[in-house]
Amino acid sequence: MTHPEHDTDTDTAPVTARRARRDRERERTSRTRRRRRWIWITAAALVLVLPVALIGGYLWWLGSTYDGSVGRIPNAFPSEGPRPTGVAGVTNILLIGSDSRDGLHDVMSGKATGERSDTLMLVHLPADRSGVVFVSIMRDLWVPIPGHGTAKINAAFSWGGVPLAVQTVEDLLGARIDHVMVVDFDGFGALSTALGGVEVRSDYAFTSKNMPGYSFVKGDNLLEGSAAVAFVRERYSFPDGDYQRVRNQQAFIRGILQSFISASTLTDPGRTRAAIGTFARYVAVDDGLDASAVASLALGYPGLRPGDIHTLTLPTAGTGTSPDGQSIVKVDPARTEVLRKALAADDVIPTLEGGALGDGRK
Repeated sequence: MTHPEHDTDTDTAPVTARRARRDRERERTSRTRRRRRWIWITAAALVLVLPVALIGGYLWWLGSTYDGSVGRIPNAFPSEGPRPTGVAGVTNILLIGSDSRDGLHDVMSGKATGERSDTLMLVHLPADRSGVVFVSIMRDLWVPIPGHGTAKINAAFSWGGVPLAVQTVEDLLGARIDHVMVVDFDGFGALSTALGGVEVRSDYAFTSKNMPGYSFVKGDNLLEGSAAVAFVRERYSFPDGDYQRVRNQQAFIRGILQSFISASTLTDPGRTRAAIGTFARYVAVDDGLDASAVASLALGYPGLRPGDIHTLTLPTAGTGTSPDGQSIVKVDPARTEVLRKALAADDVIPTLEGGALGDGRK
């Protein structure tokens, strides 16, 4: 018995076709999945990269505003004699207040101003960035000035410009100054306006005698423009004169910092840029304090709170009269030595909080 022969090619054709269709479908599915995966990867990358790019662009925008407006101090540091050794991670900035726009121009041209500094303040940033300490130095403090004998400390700026002021403060405190900032007093007024006003607490109700027409209440005051300048310059209205003026300046700087770190400023790029650009026009800094350096310092304080801001007046032994008849402020050697040791040990905040420097007021 014979059987009909089967056509093998005909029998297997449908199977082969079905396999081919399945292969094509699997390939299409695989391509679709790969495409979706790359879409998700790209989207995730954009989610991660875009904020960084935007933040980078924003910081560049602020930095270019600062660098394009701020003045520069050539040869800001002393070139002769030994200087204190810096403490690892610590940054000390000397803030010098000038009462004259011409004085600021002289600073930027490298000249001695011929005018005494109106304000001297050490801004101390500890290595762990646990806070900021502003140490005010009384302008009539009677100290040795290198090459000039003993005199009021504010004479250093007049006689030798920024380098001699730096050298004198370094000798007094035994701490290395890393950066210098000279500020025209009118800049305080301009900055307060750019920030929409600065809230400051006053110990006294008073009317300015230095700038008539401006009055302040005891307690909270919202300062803006010339009123801010009147507040930080006044001394004749107070029983302890320049001591209270220094405390007012500390209160104002505290208010400035609190305004800068407030949500209303940090969430308003226009206000932030306006404040930086406005203030920078009234400031001259050493060559090293460019936008990159400022940004690096600022990034060390991502969560700065009002309670992290500390103010201190360099302890003194009261007032007196110099051998040539000037009214002066006398150094308190013992408590000044306590501060010197605290600066050298990067221990200023605990020392201040422990009461070893008095109440920080004088």
